[in-house]
Amino acid sequence: MGKKLTSRAEDYSKWYNELVVRADLAENSAVRGCMVIKPYGYAIWEKMQAELDRMFKETGHQNAYFPLFVPKSLFEAEEKNAEGFAKECAVVTHYRLQNDPDKPGKLRVDPEAKLEEELVVRPTSEAIIWNTYRNWIQSYRDLPILVNQWANVVRWEMRTRLFLRTAEFLWQEGHTAHATKAEAIDETKQMNNVYATFVENFMAIPVIQGVKTESERFAGAEDTYCIEALMQDGKALQAGTSHFLGQNFAKAFDVKFANKEGKQDYVWATSWGVSTRLMGALIMTHSDDSGLVLPPNLAPYQVVIVPIYKNDEQFEAISKVAEDIMGDLRDRNISVKFDKRDTLRPGAKFAQHELQGVPLRIAIGPKDLENETVELARRDTFSKETVILDRISVVVEDLLEEIQESLFKKALDYRNSHITEVDTFDEFKDVLESKGGFISAHWDRTNETEEKIKELTKATIRCIPLEMKEEKGVCVYSGKPSEGRVLFAKAY
Repeated sequence: MGKKLTSRAEDYSKWYNELVVRADLAENSAVRGCMVIKPYGYAIWEKMQAELDRMFKETGHQNAYFPLFVPKSLFEAEEKNAEGFAKECAVVTHYRLQNDPDKPGKLRVDPEAKLEEELVVRPTSEAIIWNTYRNWIQSYRDLPILVNQWANVVRWEMRTRLFLRTAEFLWQEGHTAHATKAEAIDETKQMNNVYATFVENFMAIPVIQGVKTESERFAGAEDTYCIEALMQDGKALQAGTSHFLGQNFAKAFDVKFANKEGKQDYVWATSWGVSTRLMGALIMTHSDDSGLVLPPNLAPYQVVIVPIYKNDEQFEAISKVAEDIMGDLRDRNISVKFDKRDTLRPGAKFAQHELQGVPLRIAIGPKDLENETVELARRDTFSKETVILDRISVVVEDLLEEIQESLFKKALDYRNSHITEVDTFDEFKDVLESKGGFISAHWDRTNETEEKIKELTKATIRCIPLEMKEEKGVCVYSGKPSEGRVLFAKAY
């Protein structure tokens, strides 16, 4: 499978980029800052999508689809939202090309085909959706509206990295409308919980739930709830956000309803989303210098069977055993692939499946047939064992559960050992440079202090933890009174 990956210790960023490409997850495209998600990478995203979609529907949400283009006047309607995304917007100004009279064989924008109103390519969909909701909502009987859409969005990023930050990316965005403030806040918290449950149970990544500071909130939100994860290099990654939008968008788009008393009131709103950025989190949390390490709950196939043979007769005998094993595993809802390609030797197949993070590998050769055994190898620990053929399905089922739990525990132990309490700014800077991770420190709740710390250290307040215990102290930077600790980190 070619030369070894750059080691994480040597150059974490280079290791990540090489791994994404070499494991066949994604590659850069001909469009600056945009990526091609390859079938293996997309298969992982599809599993994420399927689980999240199921969880959304279990909480009463339905899927819909809204336009990619947002008229500029609608985009401008909610000022904070428009200002927050303005610098990242791609804008359509014309609707036709024509032959260029000065350059034969080339095309140019037709100057006569200028749009009456420019169209923003959606960086997020609040504007177009709330303009639509105005037509859907007249009375409290029309509420709540619980809608999600799976879509692509465009944010014209200057510095891009596959999955983590691209000009176009895939995501889901939920947009809900409610009759009361309490109901909208409950929805915001509920969806943040859904994200936390998914990321911990399926991605095997521990997260801290919290709320963002005012400067880190979603543009146009009154409160942003988030889940924060820690990568192996000690940097944080925002894995999902859920926003309480108050009545800001309802007022901007004049979305009112008649309440039970017959009085007109503005609707209360939420929005929430996760994106293909989760793929980056998955890669960076578990993978090693040999390649991807995938949690079984999200692996495109959880088991691969590799035959080892010298002639057609041996291959046929091994294939029969492999077919039986596959049948048993599929009966247990375990996804399995029989790698019978004759273009690669077994060693090359082993290397590829190791690089692509397949949780378990079964190897079957002529001696295994004689002994009625197989060799079973774990990707996460590289351990191997010989298993009696009759027991393989039970052993595989148990091992997949064990691997899922083990990956979560390993990530949790790392995360917990990289939350450091500090009380002085010198300690803060020292831990940030020497150890990394989350720094738990007192903050005086002012934007000025938050901005100054960011300017001096590049560390941001990742969240005010929901489980933050009240603890009086003094701000790590200003020395002013503080009511409790918040989590700082350098972040993706």
